[in-house]
Amino acid sequence: MLTKLALRPGVNRENTRYASESGWYVCDKVRFRQGTPESIGGWVRISASAFQGVCRALWNWITLDGSNLMAVGTNLKYYIENGGSYYDITPIRTTTTGTATFAATNGSSVLTVTDTAHGCLVGDFVTYTLAVSLGGVITATVLNQEYQIVSVPTVNTYTIDVTTVANASDTGNGGASTVAAYQLNVGPEFQIPLVGWSAGFWGEGYWGIGGSTTIALRLWSQNNFGEDLIFGSRGGAMYYWEAASGLATRGVPVTGLVGASDVPIVQNFILVSDISRFVFALGCNEIGSAVQDPLLVRWSDQESVVDWTPAPTNQSGSLRFSHGSAIQTAVQTRQEVLVFTDTALYSMQYVGAPIVWSATLLGDNLSCVGPNAVSLASGVTYWMGVDKFYKYDGTVQTLKCDLRQHVFSNINIQQAQQVFSGTNEGFNEIWWFYCSANSTTVDLYVVFNYTENIWYYGEMARTAWIDVGTRNNPVAATYLNNLVSHEVGVDNGETATPVAINSYIESAEWDPQDGHKFSFIYRMLPDITFRNSTGASNPQVTMTIIPMKNSGSGYNSPQSVGGSSDATVTRTAVVPIEEFTGQVFIRVRGRQFIFKVEADQLGTGWQLGSPRVDLRPDGLR
Repeated sequence: MLTKLALRPGVNRENTRYASESGWYVCDKVRFRQGTPESIGGWVRISASAFQGVCRALWNWITLDGSNLMAVGTNLKYYIENGGSYYDITPIRTTTTGTATFAATNGSSVLTVTDTAHGCLVGDFVTYTLAVSLGGVITATVLNQEYQIVSVPTVNTYTIDVTTVANASDTGNGGASTVAAYQLNVGPEFQIPLVGWSAGFWGEGYWGIGGSTTIALRLWSQNNFGEDLIFGSRGGAMYYWEAASGLATRGVPVTGLVGASDVPIVQNFILVSDISRFVFALGCNEIGSAVQDPLLVRWSDQESVVDWTPAPTNQSGSLRFSHGSAIQTAVQTRQEVLVFTDTALYSMQYVGAPIVWSATLLGDNLSCVGPNAVSLASGVTYWMGVDKFYKYDGTVQTLKCDLRQHVFSNINIQQAQQVFSGTNEGFNEIWWFYCSANSTTVDLYVVFNYTENIWYYGEMARTAWIDVGTRNNPVAATYLNNLVSHEVGVDNGETATPVAINSYIESAEWDPQDGHKFSFIYRMLPDITFRNSTGASNPQVTMTIIPMKNSGSGYNSPQSVGGSSDATVTRTAVVPIEEFTGQVFIRVRGRQFIFKVEADQLGTGWQLGSPRVDLRPDGLR
């Protein structure tokens, strides 16, 4: 008797595998289209060029001259990508003239640099100019370039590695005219847990035990002011990059721009409103104070980057939220600015002078797991909390999630700031990337398809994601320090040599006879298409039927009865109608069965239809 395997779309892990009968239970690199599973698209690197550090922020826009730019913020630097090349626009923290001197050791490539109160951290970058030769092989050409600081022995000294081994003639100090330009201090690439005395908040934990906290990783926020860019790291100052000055120029502090007045000196998030172009600094300092208030929002005068002093003649101002301990993030929607604290959601709306911007509490006793965990799609805002998912479409709602236990039982919440979200509008998807429980790097993802209201998941190492109409495909950052375009082909093209993507999906347990009798399956009629395949002349997938004696008993061993439990399905022709293996013969016997489709071949893309199995009752034992 031929039986169609018609399974519900989406993956559900909220119950046991048997209780999820007639559905899908395990998957990776798979999505659903019109209710049926298919392999996801591949990705290819934008160029062979690489940036330094782990990328945590991507921002794309087009300038007035038509340049398509991508801002790339890492824990070490801030770049502008254009045409596959990365241009360093990291602001300069401080510059010294005539105070930096070099000391070489014969037989070593490491130089000790003395510069009083340099303020450097290990990993910082410094660029020297006007230095002179030390007398031997450490020439002016060797010295006058950018270096990353290797160690910081004292507050007045640090070391660099010039890779050229000094000789006995290198006894000079580089002269008295050396200019040392120090870039912004670098930040951690992941959150660093701290425990013990002085870690955590006052009163946290029991007496004598101490508390715990984490050092935040380096995160950036940015927005356009016309064709120019305003950006800053979390807990740092605000910087401005002028597109007309060219890609060879660096960002400069907003406090140093002409007309700057009471510009915030510290902030946690930057946003520019679509209405009248107000610049917002969230989690910033009050006027006249250097102390950061994590719940304070200030905004500039309309159409101004520099005027932050409230006056009867302008519309700059501020307000402080009352729910939560810190502002996490903000997002511009069609008619409002949504502001997320760690426990509440607010709506800010422009009302004009004298109030200018008003705030309304939309929801309380909720959570937002991190600054980059929010996405906007089709007018609805979606975000990930610390233990559930939410959406806001005029009202705050808990998002029904068929993978809630699966996600939140295997997440490293100490690396919550690494969580990031992005849309894949071409497939009506919201993606969230996060660290698994024992990982400090992002290795997992979960996807919500908001038109079909289903979920699926998998493994993928990414650090940032952006989906914009000015690029043909979503762009993501990898741990190989490059950018890749997604939904391109069907292979993994992170390097120059593409490799196959292993895509698979497994059903929950299903029992043809309601588990009362054993069933014997001896034939399968696959229904599949390979039309997305690219390079493979005969793409193929492996279909497997895995039998069980009883639910929870484990797979039969051996799985087959004198034959095979799996078979290869191969495309044999493309035109006039795609043809593939018409039927395969297997021999499996059990009360419950699991159906699996898997592909691990270069150039192979697939979409499953409605396969059928030929089975017969086979007794009670």
